[in-house]
Amino acid sequence: MRGQAPPGPIARLPLFLLLTGVAALSMYVPAGYALALDLHAPARSFFYAGTLGLVAVTVAGLAMGNRMPRYGTLGQLLSLLATFAVLPVFLAVPIHDALRTTSFLNAYFDMVSAITTTGADLFTDPARLSAPLHLWRAQVGWMGGLLMWIAASAILAPLSLGGFEVTARGEPGNLANLAGGQAGRMRSEPRQRLLRVTFTLTPIYAGLTVVLWTGLVAAGDRPLVALCHAMSVMATSGISPVGGVPQSASGFAGEFLMLFFFAFALTRLTFSKDTVTRGEGRIDRDPEFRVAMLLILGVPTLLFLRHWIGAFDLASTQDGVQVLWGFWGGLFTVASFLTTTGFVSGGWAEAQQWSGLGTPGLLLMGLALIGGGVATTAGGVKLLRVFSLYLAGLREMELLLHPSSVSGEGARNRRIQSNGAFIAWVFFMLFALTLTLVTLMLTALGVGFDNAILLSVASLSTTGPLIDVAAETPIRLIELSAPAKGVICAAMVLGRLETLAIIALLSTETWRN
Repeated sequence: MRGQAPPGPIARLPLFLLLTGVAALSMYVPAGYALALDLHAPARSFFYAGTLGLVAVTVAGLAMGNRMPRYGTLGQLLSLLATFAVLPVFLAVPIHDALRTTSFLNAYFDMVSAITTTGADLFTDPARLSAPLHLWRAQVGWMGGLLMWIAASAILAPLSLGGFEVTARGEPGNLANLAGGQAGRMRSEPRQRLLRVTFTLTPIYAGLTVVLWTGLVAAGDRPLVALCHAMSVMATSGISPVGGVPQSASGFAGEFLMLFFFAFALTRLTFSKDTVTRGEGRIDRDPEFRVAMLLILGVPTLLFLRHWIGAFDLASTQDGVQVLWGFWGGLFTVASFLTTTGFVSGGWAEAQQWSGLGTPGLLLMGLALIGGGVATTAGGVKLLRVFSLYLAGLREMELLLHPSSVSGEGARNRRIQSNGAFIAWVFFMLFALTLTLVTLMLTALGVGFDNAILLSVASLSTTGPLIDVAAETPIRLIELSAPAKGVICAAMVLGRLETLAIIALLSTETWRN
């Protein structure tokens, strides 16, 4: 493209190599923290791993510095897959060396869970990990969330993937169907676009994390707990160094702050308009945000009525404060699982106790499957796809009454293209088939059927805390067989990158285009 300087030597390096260098540099943060706490063993583990990683990246960079990337945006998508599947091998080195009481497979599983923002808790006892290791887990999850923010605009949007197939005019994975000038720009400047998006979104992401961290510290949390929870909320990873929000000291004030920051996983319009393809980009008219508000307010209300009727039948004498605390517990927990964060409110147990009724985990599984907004850190099917299927259902009912009618949706739903419901349905069926396949593989490897379904939903929706909250009997991930852990790792990667992206990478037609 005219008027643009050629990429520098660093920008010409493969994206996966650059991300490996960033991961190596980030290891100095827990190394310095461990040194400040006078924990020399974990400090050495992180320092040596980071240094060796930087040396390896430097040598590889010198060898590949003169090579120009061949495949543009599609090559970046392949690098994104390698980041979620291969990079955790490097990320697991310091945690395995520092812990010394677990296998490397367990460390790899934990890092895949963190970088995909799943947050499945392999080490159920927080006391087993030192403070630097807790920081590292939350930090890897935070970096995985930032990577998805950047990849949404720079990689997935140009390829009409990750939910953009519902809104964009092109077909999933195909740049050729875009307008000529736009397609040319996407092919000619993928590196410039990636750098521009990175420099734009990183300060926003980091700034929001600092704001929430400061608020949680002011609410009473210890700095490490507040930082890990702030990073986990922004990344929707659900990683906690104390075993969850109820064990923190911030209480209701901390949960109240977190609830507001869940909005950044419900719609991208809360922090950026760079991926809006059609429409005005107003948050009050955004279908994702409106559907999310309907669920966040409607589901706790139904739970409250169900619990209240149960409490009335049992002649409960609980006071109004406990009732409101129970309602808040439902509100916070519903919002948390809808964004696939998986934090449970301190009032969630109260909501069950004062009513005398248990809340089924199937509800939380459904919320996690729906997921958050397109181009956010949330997993699941995504709200925009659900909304497009809802519109298609309304249209079909209209045709039953008026077969010759013409759709009059107009400006109300500008964000969704005409065949968006069809593509959303294709994705939904692919998601269902993948869920079935993962469940069958886990059952074949000796996992009980109920637990296999729960593990599949938690992995594909990237909602790891669902395993602990929704299970009738506790599931100890560390006791699963090695093949079962491998299947769950693959499901977490697939859930983070989504099935359509994998199909695009496997399609020879996509690479030709």
